[in-house]
Amino acid sequence: MILATYSSHSTAYEVQGAPALPTSTLFQSEDIFDLEYATHPQISPDGAKILYTRNSNDIMTDKRHSSMWLIDTKSGQQTPLFSDQFQYSQATWSPDGKRIAFVSNRTGSNQIHVHYIMQNRTMTVSRLEKSARNLSWSPDGDAIAFTMSVDDKPTKLAKMPKKPIGANWAPPVIVIDKARYQADGTGLLKLAYTHIFAIPSIGGTERQLTQGNFHHRGKLTWTVDSKAIVFSANRSVNWEYETLESDLYQVNLSDGELTQLTKQSGREYHPVFSPSGKKLAFLKTSAENNPYRNAKLHVMNWQSKSTQAIAADFDRSIVDPQWITNKALAIQYDDFGKRKVAKLSLKGKITDLTDGVSGTSTGRPYISGNYSIDKHGSVAFTHGSANRPADISLINQKGQLKKLTHLNEDLLGHKTLGEVHEVTYSSSFDQEKIQGWYITPPNFDPNKKYPLILEIHGGPHLAYGPHFSAELQRFAAQGYVVFYDNHRGSSSYGERFAMLLKYKYSSKEDYADHDSGVNAMIDMGFIDKDNLFIAGGSAGGIASAYAIGLTDRYAAAAVAKPVINWISKVLTADSYLGQTATQFPGLPWEHVEHYWQRSPLSLVGNVTTPTLLITGESDRRTPISETEQFYQALKLRKVDTVMVRVPGSPHGIAGRPSRMIAKIENILAWFEKYKK
Repeated sequence: MILATYSSHSTAYEVQGAPALPTSTLFQSEDIFDLEYATHPQISPDGAKILYTRNSNDIMTDKRHSSMWLIDTKSGQQTPLFSDQFQYSQATWSPDGKRIAFVSNRTGSNQIHVHYIMQNRTMTVSRLEKSARNLSWSPDGDAIAFTMSVDDKPTKLAKMPKKPIGANWAPPVIVIDKARYQADGTGLLKLAYTHIFAIPSIGGTERQLTQGNFHHRGKLTWTVDSKAIVFSANRSVNWEYETLESDLYQVNLSDGELTQLTKQSGREYHPVFSPSGKKLAFLKTSAENNPYRNAKLHVMNWQSKSTQAIAADFDRSIVDPQWITNKALAIQYDDFGKRKVAKLSLKGKITDLTDGVSGTSTGRPYISGNYSIDKHGSVAFTHGSANRPADISLINQKGQLKKLTHLNEDLLGHKTLGEVHEVTYSSSFDQEKIQGWYITPPNFDPNKKYPLILEIHGGPHLAYGPHFSAELQRFAAQGYVVFYDNHRGSSSYGERFAMLLKYKYSSKEDYADHDSGVNAMIDMGFIDKDNLFIAGGSAGGIASAYAIGLTDRYAAAAVAKPVINWISKVLTADSYLGQTATQFPGLPWEHVEHYWQRSPLSLVGNVTTPTLLITGESDRRTPISETEQFYQALKLRKVDTVMVRVPGSPHGIAGRPSRMIAKIENILAWFEKYKK
C-alpha cells in the first residue's frame, strides 16, 4: 500500500524504449562534487541571527570544505562570516550574543578563535598542541571550556642499546597493553587521555582541570556562577571494560576539586543547566547488556541533588535536550524514519514542533540533522527532504516555518530526480509491520517493468527514511527502482521493535523482512522479478551476504564492508569490547555455534549469486580480512566474484567524493553485467 509520495518533480524521461532526455537533466556521479548541505545551526540568544556551517566538496582536493555563514532571521539576508581556503567548525555564541567561538586551521593548526560581531574582528585565543573539542562558554563570558587529548608515556618493556650517531635503524617496536588499542579512522591509538581545559575568552594560557588516566568527553556545562563545570566520565579502574557506564562529575575552576554527582548504574551524560541554574537536565541509558537502549531524560534539583525521570514511559530515544525556560526543554527524537524536534514540559507533556530535521547524511537516506532553540522558543534546524540535502529553516514563536537557504537549487533545480514513495507491509516471518520506501526512476511508467535494487541500511540499530540520497538517486537515474526498508532492529520505532533483533543479526528473521518487501514491490506490477539485485553496507553488507546464502533470487549482489565470520571479526575489530557483551550471549569461544550460525560464511556453500565485495583497506570496524575470507571462499566455489579494495580508507568508504562515486559506479557496473 502506497502511503505517501515525497517529490515535487514531474518532468520525465523514457527509461526504456523511447529516447531519453539529455544526460544533464539526470543526477550524475559528477554532481556529487557540487552538492552542498548545512550543518550545526546555532540561533543567537536573542533570536536575531542564525550561525551555520556550509559544507561543500572540493573537486581539486577531493575533500569536504566548510565555511561559516550568518543569516538575519527577519530579512533572511545571508552573510559569509568566514568563507576561504580554511576549515571552520564548532561555532558557538557567547552568552550575550556579541561573540562567536569556533575552531579553525586558519593559523596553520586547529586553534580556538573568537570573532567579535560588532567590531568585525577575530582573534586567535589558543596555541594548543592538539585540536579542541566540545567548546563551552562560561555564563559570564570570561572563559571557554573545552576537551583535548593529552599524551601519556608509551609502554616500554625492554631497554634497547644506544643507537650510534648516523645509524639507520628500523622504527622501534610498539608495545600495546591497553584493552582499547585501535579505532577505525585512526588506526593504532597513541597512549593518551581526554581532559577538560579552560582558557580566557580574550586569549591566554589554557589550564588543565581534570587529571588521571581517564577520558572526560562529551558536552560540558557551566554552573550559573561560572565557577565550576559539569561533565560525564567513567573514572572507574575498570573503565575500559565498562562500556555502558559513566557518571556526572563537577570540577571547580579555582582548585580542580572533583565531585561525583551521580552513582547510578548505566550512563549519565549530556548535562545542561536550566537558565536559573537550579535544575540540571541530563540523559541516561541503562547498563543492561542489550544492543539497543533508549536514552531517557532526567532532571536533577541542583540544591538537593535529587533526580527524577521526565516522560519515563516515552518509547523513543531522546537526544540533545536544550532548555527553553526553567519549566520546559526542547528535545530531538527519531520516529518512524523521521527526526523530530519537540517541546517537553517538566510534567512530561511532549509537543512536536517539526519532523523536517534531515539532510546532513548525503550518501544514503539515513535519519540525520540537528537544531538549536533560543529563549523565546524559535527553532533553527537543518531542513532536508527526499529531493534536497539540508538547508536552514526557522520555526518562529508562532509556529510559522520559513526556509532561509536554498543551497542546491543551482544544481538540482533543473535535475529530474527519482520520486520517493512510502510503503508498509507485513513480514512473512511473524506478520510484524515493516515500513519501507522506494524510489521510482525519472519518467516512471507503471505499465513497464523495471529492475529492482534492495538496499539495506547499516547499524543495524539505525534507520533510513524519506531523505535525500546521492547513492540511491544515481541508481534510480540509471533506470532502477530502489527499495529500502527499516527492518526489525531499526531505530525510531521504540525498544520493542529494536530488540526483535537481539542475538539475531543477521538471521532468517530480518531477511524475511527484506524478502517480504521485495515481494510487496513485485505485487505492485512494475518490477521485473527476473532482475532483482541486493546491496548493503556494514550491517547491510552482513545482511546482503547472509541473504545470498539463503536464496538465489537475486541476479547479483553488492556487499560492502561486511562481517563474514563473527568469531574472527570480534577478535580483530575495534568494537570488540562492547560488541561481545551487547550483541552476543557470551564470548566467542564459549558460544562457537551461535557465532558461526550468524556468520554469512556458514552459508557460503549455498551461494550461487555473482557478488561484488568492496571494503576499505584500513577498515578497523569490519576489517578487510572479513571481505578476503568471503572472496576466497567464493573463488574456491567458482562463484563469480570481484573484490574492490579502497586504498587507505577506513569503514566510511564513501567519506570522500571520489570514493562515493567509485562505490556507486562499480556497483552499477556489476549489476549491469548481470542484468537479464
